[in-house]
Amino acid sequence: MESKWLEDFVALVETRSFSRAAQQRFVSQPAFSRRIQALEAWAGADLIDRSAYPTKLTAAGETFYPQALEMLARLAETGNLLRGQAGAPRDVIELAVPHTLALTYVPAWLSGIEARSGPVNMRVLAHNVHDAVLRLVQGGCDLLIVYHHARQPMQLDPARYDMLRLVTEQIGFYSVPDAAGAPRYALPGTAAQPLPYLAFPGSSYLGQLAESLVAESRPPLRLRRCYESDLAEALKVMALAGHGLAFLPASSVRREVEAGALVPAGAHAALTMEVRLYRERPSSERAAKPVAEALWRHVSAQG
Repeated sequence: MESKWLEDFVALVETRSFSRAAQQRFVSQPAFSRRIQALEAWAGADLIDRSAYPTKLTAAGETFYPQALEMLARLAETGNLLRGQAGAPRDVIELAVPHTLALTYVPAWLSGIEARSGPVNMRVLAHNVHDAVLRLVQGGCDLLIVYHHARQPMQLDPARYDMLRLVTEQIGFYSVPDAAGAPRYALPGTAAQPLPYLAFPGSSYLGQLAESLVAESRPPLRLRRCYESDLAEALKVMALAGHGLAFLPASSVRREVEAGALVPAGAHAALTMEVRLYRERPSSERAAKPVAEALWRHVSAQG
């Protein structure tokens, strides 16, 4: 059995889609399916109900999922031990967070906490959304801040992980304005002249969210994908240079919108996400760091 099979299985449970899970794992869908089959052969049972859509777990899969999370966490702990990496000091909170939130939300969030309760020692671990979640699952951080939307839900077991809703975040399309202040690239576009689209990769969390919105939008959005980046800042720079319209969280473009450098390209093509805080629930086997417990209680008390 290979650890990557366990990571594949967790990705499949999170996305409930073979194609999206394969994108997240950066393998072709046939190769991803073979790896899931290899895991099932090792387990001696079918873990996935292939007659259902979206993808569902069998009874054996439901039983195996928490065991897979535990095995990944133990592997990570063992690797750290063997490499002599004891992790951050006990007075430092390790926070896993997507790149965009690390730049836009976390600084103000942390400033608010420190203004009320005093200095906080924190190590921010910036990843894409999937890897940030996986870091929490593998025991590699104390806390996780991440986006959540019903179209792309976070499949974290509520029996094992605590969650707090921090704030809501709008995400939508933005363009440079024309001389009249209207978006130069106004949605929905036309089949004859699709709009140049600055996009997150389809394998990323925000990319998948954008794809689901585009697929369901009425009237249909006519877009021509001309540029991709994992980083919202890179997409914003390209949008400011007039290369097309970008699908971005409102917090990442707030200053540019206030200055009139960017404008919403279509109010109907937008979503409201949640920003959530997660932690693994403390237990007798795995106690929380005192500083992480204190911060959790402080944030929870703020409502």
